[in-house]
Amino acid sequence: MRVLITGGAGFIGVNAARRFVERGDEVTVYDSLSRRGARENLAWLSSLPGASALETVTGDVRDAGRLAAAARGQDLILHLAGQVAVTTSVADPRADFEANALGTLNALEAARLSGSNPVFLFASTNKVYGRMDGVAVEEGPTRYRYRDFPEGIAETQPLDFHSPYGCSKGAADQYVRDYARIFGLRTVVFRQSATYGTRQFGMEDQGWVAWFLIAAACGRPISICGDGKQVRDLLWVEDLVDLYLLAADRIDVSAGQVFNAGGGPGRTISVWRELGPLLESLVGHPVPVAFAPWRPGDQKIFVSDCRKAEGLLGWAPRTGVAEGIGKLFEWVSENRAILA
Repeated sequence: MRVLITGGAGFIGVNAARRFVERGDEVTVYDSLSRRGARENLAWLSSLPGASALETVTGDVRDAGRLAAAARGQDLILHLAGQVAVTTSVADPRADFEANALGTLNALEAARLSGSNPVFLFASTNKVYGRMDGVAVEEGPTRYRYRDFPEGIAETQPLDFHSPYGCSKGAADQYVRDYARIFGLRTVVFRQSATYGTRQFGMEDQGWVAWFLIAAACGRPISICGDGKQVRDLLWVEDLVDLYLLAADRIDVSAGQVFNAGGGPGRTISVWRELGPLLESLVGHPVPVAFAPWRPGDQKIFVSDCRKAEGLLGWAPRTGVAEGIGKLFEWVSENRAILA
């Protein structure tokens, strides 16, 4: 296959690109290279066996013409590029909208006009469900929990965009859905939870699991927005890429669908009250932390109900939280020089 990955030098992008390269696909990485770690990730990807078929296009998804040129003749477009932080969206809503909503529209139009009817996979977010204030939440000693949803939140949960980031990603989410209905484009939406793994150059406002590990390993300060009892379901990046590949290979089933993509109820952790002790056991010393006000639109708990992906595609995450965090910490330790 010919595969175009927007944001292909990012954390999820390079992990996905590696898998496509290993399968023998021709991969085009489309990336602005503006985020920290992008150039290091691209250099790593280019050094892998089979990467001779790799092509790199330096470009922004807001550049409709350049993106359309990269999309011509592609069999699959994996659209990962965009603005990724709630805090950044609050500081600059226009830039957030242009990167996420307009950038996704540009990618969809590039696919529609490409002449090759490509499969179009889109990385959405669980933030499209908003704060879910109507969902009963109970507070325990170290975490919040749903009172009535032991399997987590399903795709049928009403959408309630909250924060500029939630609005821009939510608009993109719905555009991708509608291009399947109106134009017959073979699109799939993945409402992703906290994805983590190697090649993740986490920052304070995005990629929080990696950021905490990097900060602890490099002696940087850690600040928690909220009380640290917030719960997230963690998804190891290789498990997410498995879902992408399954959806592409089973496009007869997945086209036009929306799937939650998270670790589910078996792979949850609270942001600090439970992650903190695990992290301290890895670094071998106490890790100081400061607490800050809650971020706009932040969810006290989000756990994905991923049974739809399991039922339609046979997918389920395989990597446990302790295993994944251990592997990520090993990568952080080995790459401290470029992460510091």
